[in-house]
Amino acid sequence: MVPRAARSARRALPTCGGACSFRLLCWRKRETFEKNEDRGTLRYVPEESKDKVISDEDVLGTLLKVFQALFINDFNKQSDILTMLPETVKSKYHNLLSVQHPRVKLLEYRHQQQNTFKPEEILYKTLGFSVARATSSLISAGKGVFITRGWVPKGAVVSMYPGTVYQKYEPIFFQSIGNPFIFRCLDGVLIDGNDKGISKVVYRSCNGRDRLGPFKMSDSTWLTSEICNPLAVGQYVNNCSNDRAANVCYQEFDVPAVFPIELKQYLPNIAYSCDKQSPLRCVILVALRDIKQGEELFSNYYTIVS
Repeated sequence: MVPRAARSARRALPTCGGACSFRLLCWRKRETFEKNEDRGTLRYVPEESKDKVISDEDVLGTLLKVFQALFINDFNKQSDILTMLPETVKSKYHNLLSVQHPRVKLLEYRHQQQNTFKPEEILYKTLGFSVARATSSLISAGKGVFITRGWVPKGAVVSMYPGTVYQKYEPIFFQSIGNPFIFRCLDGVLIDGNDKGISKVVYRSCNGRDRLGPFKMSDSTWLTSEICNPLAVGQYVNNCSNDRAANVCYQEFDVPAVFPIELKQYLPNIAYSCDKQSPLRCVILVALRDIKQGEELFSNYYTIVS
């Protein structure tokens, strides 16, 4: 069931002959949008094939690169997982580790590693930038997301939108009440990125349900102040304005079945239903231009695809 807020916002969208779809994060800005005050912040895409700024292959490559670096950095905490992995996979991490620490053997590294880097430092070392939440530069906007170090090249994955993933037919009414963090994908799939209240309880419950022994199927640390995946701050990116143009855009990404099981612990999304027929939906934010250190990220809360 789509919440009333989504239905109201849908009526406010410009007509396109029934041949368009839309992506919407409307709960925070619905009132001004319906009053036509924010029409200039809409992102129009002439056809669906042009909606994705980068390919799914590029998204997957970036996520694997970051998650593998986080896994290596957390090696002293991964012993239970490593014992369950095939030898070929262990060999892969041994090779990755040997590149970073040429004279240290895998087992020695697991026992000797004491000083690990913070996740945001791993992100900087891997992609050349780091992101973090801070007070927004917009008046009365609350938190925002900033590039705190380095710079982001155009077309880079700069953040992820965390939360519980709901199919169009699944119940989300009570979670949606007073909730400004529900994201509607182009196909109607909803992601609840609220890190408080009933939304938090639901996510933690699904996270525990899907765990397979030592293998976590998702990351729940985005609900806390100690985030393991430093990209999982996308729900705090603010809407652009007439004065602040969007420098990032949203893009759906379905996690492929071949995604390494040991790296799923860094995925900040989980399905509400235990039905495994549909791939896990993630939403990433992609840089529309080069973004410098100190800049705040701004997106279009409304995308219309003809």
